[in-house]
Amino acid sequence: MTINRNDKSTSISTQLDSLIPASKISTLTQGMFVGSVSDNFDERIEQKIFHAEIVVDNEKVAAETKTYQKIPEILSFVDEHGTDNMKQDIENNYRKIKSDIVHIVESEMERIKNDPNLQHLVQQG
Repeated sequence: MTINRNDKSTSISTQLDSLIPASKISTLTQGMFVGSVSDNFDERIEQKIFHAEIVVDNEKVAAETKTYQKIPEILSFVDEHGTDNMKQDIENNYRKIKSDIVHIVESEMERIKNDPNLQHLVQQG
């Protein structure tokens, strides 16, 4: 607690690294988990630390997996020679967008300079 002439402040610092020991976590099998929850002043939780298991119905998961449809290919970057041009196409798009932006800025600056009502917005130099 810190008290001075104008204010009083309280701080609580708790180190939580040993709340759930690493030895407990390292021995868990697939589907097991541990955790801790916090509560509110007006809604106290007595049991804050938990250890639980996610139960998976493998038959249902397998049945659902069988019904999955392949995601269609929307765009291919492979040319007629079998070369993947994705990186080059992305780089070309990037450079085109940068060029378009420069062109837009230059044309708008020119438009503003030539408009008597907007000329005051551009520094003459």
